[in-house]
Amino acid sequence: MRKSELIKLGQEELITKLKDGQESLVNLRFQKALQQLEHPQKIRFVRREIAQIKTAIREFELGKRGN
Repeated sequence: MRKSELIKLGQEELITKLKDGQESLVNLRFQKALQQLEHPQKIRFVRREIAQIKTAIREFELGKRGN
């Protein structure tokens, strides 16, 4: 997900995306442990997406974003 797409989402949607991202990260780690993961760089992309979502949620908490 691009940062421009994250800006358009509300806080509840961001929290939902965060939970989905964390679940997919756990699944990717299990696949890696079982050597079933075809593209290990997916873990990096999911971790980066989670960080961007957490940053957007924090902006809501600090009042830098509306809604």
